[in-house]
Amino acid sequence: MPSAITTSPNSVTQRSTLISRVPAVRRPPLIQTRLIIPNNIPFGAAQAATSPVISTATAPNHPLYLGLDFGTSGARAAVIDDDGRVVQDVKMGYGDNAAADWAGAWKRVLFELIGSLDQSVRSSITSVAFDGTSATALLIDPRDGAPLAPPKLYNEAQAKDIVAAAKAIAPPAHTATAATSTLCKLLTWWYGTGDGGNWRQVASERGLALPSPGSGVYDSGVTALPPPLLLHQADWLAALLHGVYDSGVTDWNNALKLGYDPELESYPSWLMEQPFAPLLPARVVAPGAPVATLERRVAGETGLPLDCLVCGGTTDSIAAFVAAGVTEAGQAVTSLGSTLAVKLLSTTRVDDAAYGVYSHRLGDVWLVGGASNSGGAVLRRFFTDQQLQELTPRLDPDRPTGLNYYPLPSPGERFPVADPDLQPRMVPRPDDDAVFLQGLLEGISQIEAAAYSRLAAMGASPLKEVVTAGGGAVNPKWTAIRQRLLGVPVRAAEQGEACYGAALLARQGARQAARKLGLTASE
Repeated sequence: MPSAITTSPNSVTQRSTLISRVPAVRRPPLIQTRLIIPNNIPFGAAQAATSPVISTATAPNHPLYLGLDFGTSGARAAVIDDDGRVVQDVKMGYGDNAAADWAGAWKRVLFELIGSLDQSVRSSITSVAFDGTSATALLIDPRDGAPLAPPKLYNEAQAKDIVAAAKAIAPPAHTATAATSTLCKLLTWWYGTGDGGNWRQVASERGLALPSPGSGVYDSGVTALPPPLLLHQADWLAALLHGVYDSGVTDWNNALKLGYDPELESYPSWLMEQPFAPLLPARVVAPGAPVATLERRVAGETGLPLDCLVCGGTTDSIAAFVAAGVTEAGQAVTSLGSTLAVKLLSTTRVDDAAYGVYSHRLGDVWLVGGASNSGGAVLRRFFTDQQLQELTPRLDPDRPTGLNYYPLPSPGERFPVADPDLQPRMVPRPDDDAVFLQGLLEGISQIEAAAYSRLAAMGASPLKEVVTAGGGAVNPKWTAIRQRLLGVPVRAAEQGEACYGAALLARQGARQAARKLGLTASE
């Protein structure tokens, strides 16, 4: 693992420990003046649904922390106190016409969400952090953050020739070569294929420097002009608050699918040698690391304190993991939604694109993850919610069915078995629906156990405990089946919302900045 970064006297180191849930000692207001934390890396109007304010600790000497989660169809905000208690949460959809202008919808909802918070809550928010959908990206004007083209969303697969171009420059089986990766989206813009070419005209009209796709030579010949800038969704939303666009700020987790190496804390040479390298966000911080305080105009418009600190963000799935409260190597989170996803904290980094396994850096450890095509979507094919509720009491976790199913919604599996032609195995079907349901649950649980065994075989830390998120977490009979097959304790996550994880990152950033200020004052 890399050692802590040595920075200038005014900077904040990027190294972060895993998110702590330990309350902090109350501190005075964090930062009194506009601050940008440097580092040493070169380069429809939907109605808000809000919870009541459940804490009265909202005076300025009771700091609060805001986490903002921007998902696929809406956004959610959570405000927590120093003890991790939720003070207020607000959620809002993007509206029916959001797809016509995704960036405009995100921006509108951001400020509407903040405005929906109780005024006494807003005035006590010390720091804020964002999470966004992984590999959702924008190409912007670095002078004011204006998008030059419609964003490319997390699930937009790029053309085969673009994927081939990514594979030609990246190491074999690199996660940045996936068709939905940020790198492939940047290459689509760069080469102007499909719908990716119109941004050059917009950039030219705005007076930006335009490197040519082939050589990187600026068409205008005026290199003093800034080039366009690529940002991820969470990066751009954070910049709307702190106003620091310049050469761009992103985080380890969002930058992974762009090609960033979080272990070396730098972009690799194969990426920096490319002619589009000037478009990359130059500053890459740890999730939760202090970035900058609010822009004065934004503070006035939102009612947030001028010294409110904007911190490094993360992806939505990582934020949900952080929210689950897992803190030690060997602890894991299984998400039992429509698919089965596993994430394990490990002291060892594990990457294997053949199985769709890759590692995010989280503090001083690695978050190793993989996902199966099995999961709740299979159950939905056979049972309604009411039927599941009625059948569950009849399940007997201590008496295995022996049906040995491999439940899949359709042929093909990615992890723990990498076989695009693997056939679902859900026969024979017993006459008793309760036995059939138990057989399906056992099959999904066996896949989960095989997934963690596969990670261990790849070199990840041994499994010690599994925390469960998603709809399957509330079924005690399924939990008992899984615990028997996994051989470790299994429990439901205390918190499962990504916005809560983002709020924990915001709290971490405030504490980190306060420690830095304390050290500086004592020197």
